[in-house]
Order: sequence, then structure tokens, then C-alpha cells
Amino acid sequence: MEVASHRVAREIRERIVTGDLPPGTRIFQDELADELHTSRIPVRDALRILQSNGLVTLKSNRGAWVIKLSHRQYDLNYKIREELEPLLIAESLAQITDEDVAAIVELQRRIEEGPDDATYLALDRELHFRTYKGHEGELMDTVTRLWDTTAHHRRMFTKLSRPTLQVVFNAEHQLLIEALRNRDAEDARAILAMHIRRTRRSLAQHPEIFE
Repeated sequence: MEVASHRVAREIRERIVTGDLPPGTRIFQDELADELHTSRIPVRDALRILQSNGLVTLKSNRGAWVIKLSHRQYDLNYKIREELEPLLIAESLAQITDEDVAAIVELQRRIEEGPDDATYLALDRELHFRTYKGHEGELMDTVTRLWDTTAHHRRMFTKLSRPTLQVVFNAEHQLLIEALRNRDAEDARAILAMHIRRTRRSLAQHPEIFE
């Protein structure tokens, strides 16, 4: 049976990542406990879990708030991603099968159909995480945390950028898929690093997102 605090942590995390709890939102433990039909103890423990994952800020005797990143923090998170995710994808190539590539191609096809922003973000995340097949443990946990803590900014960036940059993102995905087909680790690393870097630099042009 799942521990109650883990269930509550998963529920709060989902709300943060999807934007139901935006950055800076205060989390009231009593209200959340009533809503989730549990006591305050699992909620308190869940918030500690989320604090360790970088999603929540706890202030002694004051309460809990959804983390709000500065542009500097966001930029550093993306620079770390530029280093870690190319390593993950290169190390994953030996695990990726033709069936995996076909599944990634299908995800990209659905992306190119032009879904709404929420669906697009979910498909984009699934596509990238499918390329990290076979990885578990601390490195994968770090990458997941980096994606989660920047989810709000990617969502805002998506609203701003899709009309002008979606063609570019699709082309980069297609190049990445071709590298996967060819099992070309060098190309896969270079393309993915470029893809992440482009988002980081493009978002830097929209400081209003961090206000």
C-alpha cells in the first residue's frame, strides 16, 4: 500500500507541474488535508518531500509556498540540463530498440498535429524521457527534478514561442530521431544540447516570465 505522504506529495507535485498551483502560491496544510481526506501529518511530510525535490519552500512557523525561480536559477537549471541530458541520451542508445524509435516517432507526429499547449507539453516531456530508456537512480532523479522545477517557465514559454518557433523545435526533434535511428551517440548529444540551449537563450529574451 502506498504511504499516505507519498500519495499527497504526488498529488501536490502534479498540481505544481500542470500549473494548478503557480509559483509563489501559498499552500495551506489544513485546507489541503481536508480536501484530500487525510490528516495534517501526511501533508506536512509530503511538503518536506517536495521541498527536497525543489518544488516547495518551507518557512519555519510561517507555512509553505510553491517555489518561484529567478531568471538566474532557471538559467543555471538549464545549463545543468545541457550537461546531463546529452550524457543520458548517449548512454541510452544501447537500450533503445526499433520499437522505441517508432514510439518516439508517433509522439512527434502527435506534436506536429498542433495540440493545445497542455497536451503539447505532456507529449514533449514523454518524448524526451523515452529517449532516456534504462536510466534510474540519482542522475535520472536530478533530471526529473530539473524538468519539474522549470515546468511553469516552459509552460509560459510555450504560449509565447509556439507560433514562431514550433517549426524549429519540430526540426530539432526530427534530427534527434534520426540520430536515434542511426544509434549515433555523438550526433544525439550535440542535437539535444543545442535543443536545450535554444530554449534557455530564447526564454532569456522574456524577463516578464520571471516577474
